[in-house]
Amino acid sequence: MPGDFKISALRRLDERQLRELSAVMIDCVEGGASIGFMWPMTQAKADAYWRGASASAERGERVIVVAEDALGVIVGTVSVVVSQPENQPHRADVAKMQVHRRARRCGVGEMLLEAAERVAAEAGKTLLVLDTASADAERLYARGHWQRCGVIPNYALMPDGAYCDTVVYFKAL
Repeated sequence: MPGDFKISALRRLDERQLRELSAVMIDCVEGGASIGFMWPMTQAKADAYWRGASASAERGERVIVVAEDALGVIVGTVSVVVSQPENQPHRADVAKMQVHRRARRCGVGEMLLEAAERVAAEAGKTLLVLDTASADAERLYARGHWQRCGVIPNYALMPDGAYCDTVVYFKAL
């Protein structure tokens, strides 16, 4: 249930958070999510990503939003990349939306997306952009009133090496 999850925006990750975020990432990639990694998805690859993301957050370039379950364990995340080129100060990217398979279909993705929009608005952003290779995520973005721009074929690889398309979305805040 949505009420069973707590959403937080982080600008620095401690070791527990890093470990839990790595577990979410490994679960998502092992489940076939195209989020930038190939099989086998290792602890080392996940930890390296989150250490870099944490450093980026500490520099103020991104905000990492997390969802914790009733036990305080991170089960989902999304990043808002607020640092953009000089000619795009009004824009942010929504990136690396991930929900652990055990927490899917419980409203976590919707809560994370709404939190990402709030974080961006609080940072003075008026336009958000994202892309996805997931049909489930596409339904989430449509429900959240995101505008579909189109499909880019063969944009990336799935974790198993097969090509996948990506769908680009935007939302004016």
